[in-house]
Amino acid sequence: MKAFGHWLTSPWRRTAVAVLAGALPVPAFPAPALWWWAYLALVPWILLIRSAPTFRRAAFDGWSGGFGFMLAMHHWLLPDLHVFTLVIAALLGALWAPWGWLVHRFLADDTVPTRGRVLGALLVLPSGWLAVELVRSWQGLGGPWGMLGASQWQVEPTLRLASVGGVWLLSFLVVAVNVAAAVLIALPASRAPAVAGLVATAATASAAWVWAPRPDGAGQTRIAVVQPGAIDKSDLRFDREEQLTRRLVGQHVDLIVWGESSVGYDLAERPDLAERLATLSRATGADILVNVDARRSDRPGIYKSSILVGPDGPTGDRYDKMRLVPFGEYIPARSLLGWATSVGRAADEDRRRGAGQVVMHAGPGLRIGPMVCFETAFPDMSRRLAEDGADVVVAQSSTSTFQHSWAPAQHASLGALRAAETGRPFVHSTLTGVSAVYDASGRRIGSWLGTEASTTAVYEVPLADGVTPYVRYGDWPVHLALLVLAAMALSGGARRVRLRRTAAAPLRPPARTVRESPARPGR
Repeated sequence: MKAFGHWLTSPWRRTAVAVLAGALPVPAFPAPALWWWAYLALVPWILLIRSAPTFRRAAFDGWSGGFGFMLAMHHWLLPDLHVFTLVIAALLGALWAPWGWLVHRFLADDTVPTRGRVLGALLVLPSGWLAVELVRSWQGLGGPWGMLGASQWQVEPTLRLASVGGVWLLSFLVVAVNVAAAVLIALPASRAPAVAGLVATAATASAAWVWAPRPDGAGQTRIAVVQPGAIDKSDLRFDREEQLTRRLVGQHVDLIVWGESSVGYDLAERPDLAERLATLSRATGADILVNVDARRSDRPGIYKSSILVGPDGPTGDRYDKMRLVPFGEYIPARSLLGWATSVGRAADEDRRRGAGQVVMHAGPGLRIGPMVCFETAFPDMSRRLAEDGADVVVAQSSTSTFQHSWAPAQHASLGALRAAETGRPFVHSTLTGVSAVYDASGRRIGSWLGTEASTTAVYEVPLADGVTPYVRYGDWPVHLALLVLAAMALSGGARRVRLRRTAAAPLRPPARTVRESPARPGR
């Protein structure tokens, strides 16, 4: 171990190890989906930061690890964005520099942390991680793809916790377990508070799991997903979707969902396509939710729009995508970063954003809340749809650009979290896979439609009533984490003020004994 520590004295070697350590959590996500690995994956990174000789080096180790995490999490962007993927990973990786400073502050190698400091680390370090996830969740910085708690999408007990505090609570839990594991390995003298912290975490999580209300059954609906497969030309794609949809005649479905960019023309300019869709709706007895990726005829610009089509044509229900994919659908600060179009497949023209979310009425009494592609990564959007009365959250997506990577499986897994958070079933319909459907608890219904499938599938989707704590109270774990960090900052500031006052206080000279002079005669 000492030899390894000596080997790490080289800044370049240490940086390389930090990058690799930061990448370790990624196999916990799909496609490998080793969910259990998430509870140990941060330990090497924490131990490396702990051994940093200075706070500055600890912050740099945090930055380097953040770069490794973001690059590994988004490695499937490399064929399209090339070197720009490295630039994005380096910029976003800087968000973990303060987290590295915090790790060193509480668990530095050259000190023996007190019991209070270890317990503080179990609270502050997960809070710091949530602060990082909060900042990078801003759509302008790329959005919340790869939040650590999302690795737990297939674990039923943690999905139950997601209904209480969303994916944020799961991230907090995973980081807390990693911190406790690092303490157990590196600080034998501090094992008691680490074990106490683990027990407290387990007890709190168990109490939340028992207390969390389960969704109440409210009937069911039959929803069909149409997945045409990888077809580049929009006309040929429409023909294939039409052919597949005709297979649903007589299957008594309530709603048919096509994927993102399933229609390549504005329906107002192509009434022939609108009539073909209306004919399909009449034949199947169900409304069809399509997604139009085209320049609109009634306003300038290109929009991605979810449009509901019934037996008489478009019903008037329309949702324009609000949160666009950076570089894929628009280029942030195009005047500065427009050169990205010359090194990869970035957007030649920015798509336009919609103004607000919409709940649509599809068929007899069914209310659906549409989202488009990348928006499924944002927990606040599905939460808002549940608040607005959606019975089912429906996502239309296409990951055809990343067909043979981990991206389609990662994308499909997000539906389980959004379903568990909102207590509403979630339908994820794609052009090229992976398509998936989840019930209101986040459990998968039926099988996934993989990236090689060109088919339709009908799902019996149980509906649910009730409001989950997450829908009711929102992102309270994030608010609590920010309060913890604010309290730590205030206490640290007060301590520094006391030290400065102590150092600045003047030293009083020793008291001198005053000797009385003898009385003079005659006085």
